[in-house]
Amino acid sequence: MKDWIEKINAKIDELIQQKWMKKLRISGSVAWNLFLLFLVFALVGTVFAGSVGAGYFASLVKEEPLRSKEELRKEIFNYDSTSEIYFANDIYIGKLRTDLDRRVTTLNDVAPDVVNAVLATEDEYFREHNGIVPKAVIRGLVQDVTNSSTQTGGSTLTQQLIKNQVLTNEVSYERKAKELLLAMRLEHFMKKEEILEAYLNIIPYGRNASGRNIAGVETAAEGIFNVKAKDLSLPQAAYIAGIPQSPFAYTPFTNTGVLKSKEALQPGIDRMKTVLYRMKDAGYINEAQYKEALTYDITADFRSPEMRAEDRYPWLTYELESRAKDIIAEKLAEEDGIDPERLKNEKKLKDKYTILADRNVRSKGYRIYSTINKDMYDSMQKAAENFQNYGHTYTVKDKDPVTGEEIDVQMPVQVGSILIENTTGRILSFVGGRDFELKSYNYATQAKRSNGSTMKPLLVYAPAIEYGVIGAGSPLVDVKFSIGKWSPNNYNTNDERGLIPAREALADSQNLSALRLYYSILNRRPADYLVKMGITTLQPKDFTNISAGIGAVEEGITVEENTNAFATFANSGQFIDSYMIDRIEDQNGNIIYKHEVKPEQVFSPETSYIITDMLRDVLTKGTGTVARNTLKFSADFAAKTGTSQGYKDVWLVGYNPNVSLGVWMGYDKNESLDAFNNTYQRPSVRINKLWGTLMNSVYDVDPQFIAPKTRFVQPKNVVTASFCGISGLAPSAACANAGLVRSDLFNAKVFLPSQADDSLTSSSVVTIKGKTYNALPSTPAEFVKASGAGINQAFIKRMLGPLGGNPASLLPKNSSLSNSSVSAVNFPADQSPPAAVSASINGNTLSWTGSSNDVVGYRIYKVTDGGRTLVGSVLESSQSTTVASGQAYVVVAVDITGLTSAPSNTVSTGGSASEKQPEKDKQEEVPPPTDDKDPNQNENGTENGNGSDGSNGNSSNNGNGSGNTGNGSNNGSGSGNTGNGSNNGSGSGNTGNGSNNGNGSGSNGNGSNGGTTPPPTPPTQ
Repeated sequence: MKDWIEKINAKIDELIQQKWMKKLRISGSVAWNLFLLFLVFALVGTVFAGSVGAGYFASLVKEEPLRSKEELRKEIFNYDSTSEIYFANDIYIGKLRTDLDRRVTTLNDVAPDVVNAVLATEDEYFREHNGIVPKAVIRGLVQDVTNSSTQTGGSTLTQQLIKNQVLTNEVSYERKAKELLLAMRLEHFMKKEEILEAYLNIIPYGRNASGRNIAGVETAAEGIFNVKAKDLSLPQAAYIAGIPQSPFAYTPFTNTGVLKSKEALQPGIDRMKTVLYRMKDAGYINEAQYKEALTYDITADFRSPEMRAEDRYPWLTYELESRAKDIIAEKLAEEDGIDPERLKNEKKLKDKYTILADRNVRSKGYRIYSTINKDMYDSMQKAAENFQNYGHTYTVKDKDPVTGEEIDVQMPVQVGSILIENTTGRILSFVGGRDFELKSYNYATQAKRSNGSTMKPLLVYAPAIEYGVIGAGSPLVDVKFSIGKWSPNNYNTNDERGLIPAREALADSQNLSALRLYYSILNRRPADYLVKMGITTLQPKDFTNISAGIGAVEEGITVEENTNAFATFANSGQFIDSYMIDRIEDQNGNIIYKHEVKPEQVFSPETSYIITDMLRDVLTKGTGTVARNTLKFSADFAAKTGTSQGYKDVWLVGYNPNVSLGVWMGYDKNESLDAFNNTYQRPSVRINKLWGTLMNSVYDVDPQFIAPKTRFVQPKNVVTASFCGISGLAPSAACANAGLVRSDLFNAKVFLPSQADDSLTSSSVVTIKGKTYNALPSTPAEFVKASGAGINQAFIKRMLGPLGGNPASLLPKNSSLSNSSVSAVNFPADQSPPAAVSASINGNTLSWTGSSNDVVGYRIYKVTDGGRTLVGSVLESSQSTTVASGQAYVVVAVDITGLTSAPSNTVSTGGSASEKQPEKDKQEEVPPPTDDKDPNQNENGTENGNGSDGSNGNSSNNGNGSGNTGNGSNNGSGSGNTGNGSNNGSGSGNTGNGSNNGNGSGSNGNGSNGGTTPPPTPPTQ
């Protein structure tokens, strides 16, 4: 080797000695020096340019804060995720409304083909670079400086992640410089797998089959192909990987969720083929896989258009969203050290945290699990939709919210209903309204309406029992009264039942008795019980206003609150607040909220059972019998109906040991429901039938739960005790002799009838027009019942109380506590002789017309040549008698003071001694009943109260008798009651349309108690 090198050096020296080499050496030296000079200038220029560039780069990023590892990682992983909602038992409903739909996943749950497709398409050097690819950056810079028509990009996945999560999409050198700096920094803080996973979760993918904007590979896989990201096939993976380059050009769906046309789909398919080619070129797939995927019909995999959760379950979606925001708002306030209770009273504070909560609920990927039973909810919606008897739909004028122009708007009868599990407070189902597109307002949870007589057990009867004021059968006073200009009445304005058992008053929903009872306990603030039962809408006036006792509160009550309050009775007096959200989890599965059941004892178990037993009567013989008859099953139900003034609202709330169901109907603009009754039936009948229909619908889903075999358990301190029916005190001998002893349920812990009855005194009584009065010393003995009883005047004053009233109305004939031998008051006689009557005879039957109002009876005289001989006396209730043949007679009326009338005309059975008999008055023709019938006759009882039994129909009595509940005609002595009555003799047509050709009266119209109509002009309305 050494010899070889020496030979080379010798040859070089020989060449150098040549003449031509000397010239070449000089030229080379010059060239070399010039090269060195150029190199120096180039290096200086490069250093200068680099310094300038570095300085410029530094100026671009000078305001960029130096983020720590923790800060940068937090921002990267802080991507929005769409919250989801679920039925009970974790049944998926859908996603909450949001501008961007995203569901987070992990890299392990993504198909390898997706990862390979993304790397081949977006960042082929991802595994090698440190956040940026310099040549790509320079290429992009040159293209931008030269304004090249070809823009090849050059952003790595790391850069794209920085742009989307830390910076913005602003097109500027400053943003790009920050992006490069942060990308390199991020590579030091995160592993490649973490960067790739974050990228796959944040990148946009156009729209899904619901038309919603989507981001993240998991959301794209489900929204486009209806598969999990881990289950994507190669063609599907290539299609999804190609979308981010131009999301809305390549996405297969429009903004309404409709699949694009064939031509509009082609760009996305072409992009998929490009991705496949790059995957083959990068070695991720082989030639065979490539060719097979190229020919695959990807359009067959696109999922069908899908309705959004808010389209399939609008009321439920909006309700869960609203409740979730309330929960999160309180949670955020609590995290800031603010008492969540302040949000209820401070509007600005509530608004602030509601806005923050709204952002969280829409973007934090919560999983919101509700209590709603899917099958029950679906069944109730279907039943409500198919119900045919809501009532008339009006067309009203309104303004278009966009144009402001006047337009025609449909105004149907709206409905709100809710089903609550008693022991937990879980809301199992609800009906929010008739048509969400027409009116999105939730009438089950948001609408505040007058709850009519459903208020009575909550605010009047239960507190009165709890205070020990009454038992289930204690007598109440159903007599009219006035407070200032306000004179309340029952549904039927002429209906006064006098002393009436509390049980009957509640079952038939009598207003007068409820108001009097409420007035007697008003100073104890019974409305505090409503607050304890979750009623949140009460105003200060509601605590002192007597009309609140029949539902006339300032703001009204929601269906949810009303039903929830009734569930208190089902829970032995414990109030358990209703709820619809069971728990909320974050996107990592951590429970951030869990509902806690917190029972609060409001009423005693004894009070709750007694009220429940009283409300059983509503369904068996009161205003809710149509509801009971509509049910296809039996259970231990208790219920209460309600109607607000003018039939603007109708209610029925009922419960059994397991569930409570409340139903409301009414117009949005407070129109009366009492129209088109021949088509839809009376409003009270409609609500009865709707309640039964909805209850049947959930029974079909779970019969054992909805119709439990168990019954409400009677506490040991609830006992049956006897009492005097008209006083409620311990029975006296006088009460027993009068047949007025009753027995019913009492709470032995607070009230048992122990004080001796003081209501009755021995008395002689007479009967006038069906009412009993005290006999006067001058009253003829033949018309007096000596074994009668009179009501103690002190007792009368005590019962009527400070509200007063007509003492004569305490024991009317139609009262269930009436007794013909008991007198309440003295009769106000006019001290004038009664008017003469007109007599007539038919065969051996002598009859006569009626006389004055104070007549207690009639005397019959036989007329002879020697004068008149008394042959008999009859009470005023009779206006005929049988006499002997061949004799002449006259009739004389006798009043309560003993004064007599002039004799009647003389009539004779033989005719010779008779004056011309007056022609009988013609009986007025009674029109047939309309379709608007008393429900107690034809619908087995409704809100119209407790009427007479539907018996007898059209009856005619020529002697003594009565025609009840129909068209009654009496030619002798009798009465036509509760219907259209016509009497040709002496009698009365009560509670119907009555016509009397003798002495009688017709009153009251058709039907009796309408249940829950508040007074025509209640102070609060």
